[in-house]
Amino acid sequence: MKILVIVAHPDLEKSRGNRAFIDQLRKHETITVRDLYQSYPNWEIDIEQEHELLVQYDRIVFQFPFYWYSCPPLLKKWFDDVLTYGWAFGTEGNQLKGKEFIAAITAGGSENAYRSGGDDWFTISEYLRPIQATILRCKGTYLPAFITYNTDAGTDDYLVAQASQYIDHISSLQKDLIM
Repeated sequence: MKILVIVAHPDLEKSRGNRAFIDQLRKHETITVRDLYQSYPNWEIDIEQEHELLVQYDRIVFQFPFYWYSCPPLLKKWFDDVLTYGWAFGTEGNQLKGKEFIAAITAGGSENAYRSGGDDWFTISEYLRPIQATILRCKGTYLPAFITYNTDAGTDDYLVAQASQYIDHISSLQKDLIM
């Protein structure tokens, strides 16, 4: 299975969690990492190049910090620009049909904060519904997200352990993720 990880972090150098994930990802030759903020510092997305990349992979992972209850703005722009009518969705839009998608989220807060009655009111899975709906509109398969909580307070050992679990998650067979 060919895996493409699209990383969207506005300040990756300051991110302990996302950098720990990338360090682990780069140890795996079968996983390709694409940093949107590095690729598009001027925010001018090459739609044709992104289309060419997407069709080459079986599974696409969106890795990003949970950013104001959503994804960072360049990833949102990427969705808007790349997932076009007639290519990704609509009558003729079948290019992503059957491809698998995973959201990989880092959150500074605790898991208890993201629940009914918690400081953040809802689960991260509930906040991810627009991304899930987008993937489903594009006829893709939305697989369970990988979420790492407490990245602000987590020790280096904790982040390395989470990075290892992340690799296992995104490399798992679909049937093992949805059991």
